[in-house]
Amino acid sequence: MKERKKVLYISQEIAPYLPESPMAIVGRDLPQSTQEMGYEVRTFMPKFGCINERRNQLHEVIRLSGMNVVIDDTDHPLIIKVATLQPSRMQVYFIDNDDYFQFSPDKRLEIVSSPEDNDERIMFFARGVIETARKLRWNPAVIHCMGWTSALVPLFLRKLYPDDPTFANSKIVFALRNEDFEGSLDSRFIEKMKMYEFSGDDLKDIDSDSVDFIALNKLAIDYSDAIVQSTESVPQELIDYALQSGKPFLNFNPDSKQFTEDYKNFYSTLLEESE
Repeated sequence: MKERKKVLYISQEIAPYLPESPMAIVGRDLPQSTQEMGYEVRTFMPKFGCINERRNQLHEVIRLSGMNVVIDDTDHPLIIKVATLQPSRMQVYFIDNDDYFQFSPDKRLEIVSSPEDNDERIMFFARGVIETARKLRWNPAVIHCMGWTSALVPLFLRKLYPDDPTFANSKIVFALRNEDFEGSLDSRFIEKMKMYEFSGDDLKDIDSDSVDFIALNKLAIDYSDAIVQSTESVPQELIDYALQSGKPFLNFNPDSKQFTEDYKNFYSTLLEESE
């Protein structure tokens, strides 16, 4: 029996764990559609404080929790929780930490505005997802990053885990979306990133004290294998940058009935190229 290809989704928001915003709906529907196409799917998202654990039947995975993620020379405990999304029975893993994700319900949207620690939050989220996938020993053929909170994942995978067998054959897809954040990340963002021993060349395109939404997305494009435009309204500068990279690019299709087929064909083409 032929082994099913694995697709790992890294999402900023997923319904019904968060209200049905356009991003949360795609975060739910795309993985479920992919699973229905015959792929094996797992999904990660942040465990925001407003997510009701009892109602959504989240529980901590002790064997995956317990490690610390070091950011700016400080240890931050990584807690992993899991739930099963019905009716598809798709597993959703939640990256949790009291310092970065336990907002009160009325402050959930801080993640898409500009709290001063967004830089550390996305660093923690990227490392947390990658380390958890390694512990699961679950080798994805495709890693699909959705939302700017996942924008550091391509860089981390390519530069910190280049020889890791979990990701050795993975194709990284980054989704361009119109949900942005105001202003810039913390002025010490580059300094904190260099503590992971990234070289100046690794960060050359963002090596300044003013890393905004555009710069962060460009960094993700640089280290991804393919790009998708998943909302109609995306800054033209990012679309142009992605097209100029020469990497496979999937245009936005407003026809929702074609949604599943577009992604199926896009993934298939990427995986065929790697064989």
